[in-house]
Amino acid sequence: MIQQSPKIADLVRIVPSGKRIIGLPMNTEFRAMSAEAKTAMGASPLLIIGDEWGQVRGPQDDFIDSLLTSQGAHENPLQIIISTQAASDADWLSVQIDDALKSGDPKIVCHLYAAPEGCDLMDESAWKAANPALGLFRSEDDLREQMTQAQRMPSMENSARNLLLNQRVSTESPFVSPDVWKGCALSPKMDAVDGPVFAGLDLSARTDLTALVIVGKVDGVWQVQPHFWTPEQGIHDRSKRDRAPYAVWAAEGHLHTTAGATVDYEIVAQDMAAILAGLDVQAIAYDRWRIDLLKKELERVGCDLPLVPWGQGYKDMAPALDALEAELLNQRIAHGMHPVLTMCAANAVVTKDPTGARKLDKSRATGRIDGMQALAMAIGVAVAAGEEQGHAASEFCFV
Repeated sequence: MIQQSPKIADLVRIVPSGKRIIGLPMNTEFRAMSAEAKTAMGASPLLIIGDEWGQVRGPQDDFIDSLLTSQGAHENPLQIIISTQAASDADWLSVQIDDALKSGDPKIVCHLYAAPEGCDLMDESAWKAANPALGLFRSEDDLREQMTQAQRMPSMENSARNLLLNQRVSTESPFVSPDVWKGCALSPKMDAVDGPVFAGLDLSARTDLTALVIVGKVDGVWQVQPHFWTPEQGIHDRSKRDRAPYAVWAAEGHLHTTAGATVDYEIVAQDMAAILAGLDVQAIAYDRWRIDLLKKELERVGCDLPLVPWGQGYKDMAPALDALEAELLNQRIAHGMHPVLTMCAANAVVTKDPTGARKLDKSRATGRIDGMQALAMAIGVAVAAGEEQGHAASEFCFV
């Protein structure tokens, strides 16, 4: 049962069944809305209070779009968003925060209370930075107990950093952390590669992403050139499903589209022939799934490529991930923050077998990971080729 304060009894009327509060003096209505786009249709709110919009995954949300556009009838509408940070830079709230901090728009007020990146879990100054009410109505003893548990149990660390320290960290441990990924953000110089190149190819279901990632070295750093294909028809529906701006990326040239409702392998084959022409391609590691369809199209366009089968299980993917991880940690990767590849990196999580070997796990991923799968295969086949050359050279070494 809802109890109403006597101080506001003459000002409001509470309607529990409709989750509404009626402001009596000016006949205003405050209404709680479920996060479904259709509930916002026809509304014209003067004030919007968004609770925990950091849980929105991806840069766009139909419900939020409907609400914000419905305020157009008012001269001075107001939006108030109160939330823990989102998991990644690509999520809706992160985009809004970054814009507010960079744009200097006088119409936007942004108060961000977050612990410094990389801080120790038991750093009390970091607790206070993220919890301005600590010691008032936020219990410091409770926070200390939870942080102590998170320090003791690594599986809890990401959740603690996101929920208690308000850091932009996924509660699902990713294969590569955002900081490590950003540390390899230099623009790739594929034109400067004058040696061998390698690639990974991850074919998709007919309506998803097909990924080709090419790598070649310049001054000891792998230059990364990713290419992605998706069908043009239904691209907006898939953008909503995957919470990714595919249409925008296609318009910006980051994503190839093929006519029709499915990925056209004939177009993919033609594009691959043009992309790889003139490059010293040593090996293209591929997932065997649906490869026969692409091989037929490559033969049809007269494109002979050094395709190398690459298993998707622990045997082949574990050494590939180990090699990719080492190159990322040592900043020997230059990917230029390609938006589609960056999305895949943010989504990629791993699973382990009893020996500790790892592979990327599509079933646990929060979105598309095709680009990271292809990048891992490209680095894996490149390292394997180097090892084979080293082994062959050693056979002719006499002392």
